[in-house]
Amino acid sequence: MSRTPLILSSSQLRRRSLALAVVLGPYVLSFFHRFAPAAIAPDVSADFSISAASMGILASTYFYVYTVMQVPTGILVDTIGSRRILLAGGLIGGIGSILFGLAPSFAWAVAGRTLIGLGVSVAFIAMLKIVAVWFDERRFASVAGLCILIGNSGSILAGAPLSLMAQSIGWRGIFVAVGLLSLVLGVACWVWVRDHPDDDSSGTSSHLPGFDRTVVLTGLLRVVRNPATWPCMIVATGIAGSFFTFGGLWGGTYLMQVHAMSRDAASGHLSLYFASFAAGSFLLGTLSDRIGRRKPVLIICTHVYALIWLLWLSGFPLAPPWSYALFVLMGVVTSCFTLTWVCAKELNPPLLSGMSTSVTNMGCFLGAAVMQPLVGWIMDLRWQGDLSGGVRIFTPADYRVSFSLLVVMAWIGAAASWRIRETGARNVWAEGAKLQEPE
Repeated sequence: MSRTPLILSSSQLRRRSLALAVVLGPYVLSFFHRFAPAAIAPDVSADFSISAASMGILASTYFYVYTVMQVPTGILVDTIGSRRILLAGGLIGGIGSILFGLAPSFAWAVAGRTLIGLGVSVAFIAMLKIVAVWFDERRFASVAGLCILIGNSGSILAGAPLSLMAQSIGWRGIFVAVGLLSLVLGVACWVWVRDHPDDDSSGTSSHLPGFDRTVVLTGLLRVVRNPATWPCMIVATGIAGSFFTFGGLWGGTYLMQVHAMSRDAASGHLSLYFASFAAGSFLLGTLSDRIGRRKPVLIICTHVYALIWLLWLSGFPLAPPWSYALFVLMGVVTSCFTLTWVCAKELNPPLLSGMSTSVTNMGCFLGAAVMQPLVGWIMDLRWQGDLSGGVRIFTPADYRVSFSLLVVMAWIGAAASWRIRETGARNVWAEGAKLQEPE
């Protein structure tokens, strides 16, 4: 069956572009706050006289709150709308950032960091909901991929630029300024973003079902009970979980201790990994939309990703040009898990797109939350007591054993990709519901 292209007037295009641009602001800040602790860790540790373990607690509060908030955020954007959620998120995140910057003690800093995590945790799901409602469903993957590409600029800002500014003007002033920016962006979302293209200038929407506990629970149960949702979540857990564990925690020390790279070279590889991931999110989303298929892209990329893990597990030495090239390839294929959000949206009722994407997205952070400490625990069990500058030194065998967990998770994600139902780049929930009806 042919589908009539969605033709928009110039004013409609401007409205959509403005809404998306405003929503991208809080999303970029979510990436900034996610990676910022690494750049300011020495300054914060010195200010509060805290240990490395305490610094880890301070950084991890973001992820705990972010994980817990995914399903509630999905419920809220589907019931009271993205506009209200983005306003609340901007205000809460802004207050948290200001509190973090002015914190007189470690406890106040933890409180500020917790509020930051709570505030920015709504940005991604709210953004996907706006994309799902305001844009042609056949362009959802490419638009979402472009948003992820832009959002990753926040992680770039949280690297060398933040480190240089912190050394120049101090980290506290930066976070106060970012908090004020968050407040402004929250208000901007209220002024310029609407939950639906047909909403009037006051923002009143007739397209939201309203917050009803029975409707909410019924909708969430519908998503969770939908067997098509689970392969999406498993792929996201396996691929994203291993990605965050390696790229966000253990990758640098692995490259330095196993492949004898300098710190600059190791960080260069990881930076290239993240940049390739950002580019891949857009490229694979666009490719999937162009060919009108999701499953082949997921199957090929997840299997290439899992095969690359076997190479890392072997500890085989690679010349710099090859190692850089491998990280580029790994970054691109890793980004395929972003298509699981698209599939989840297209395999569930359109009105539940927020809940379906949030349930799937929760797997990404849940995988990292479980695997990061578990890999470290295995490495500590094998540690022989070697230290260098206060840093624990592990052998290639130690990494091989502990990283086996990541290899297993990567292959679980690859195997689950075969179970994802092809959507043809459109919402097929109604078709699936008919197939499940008794004859």
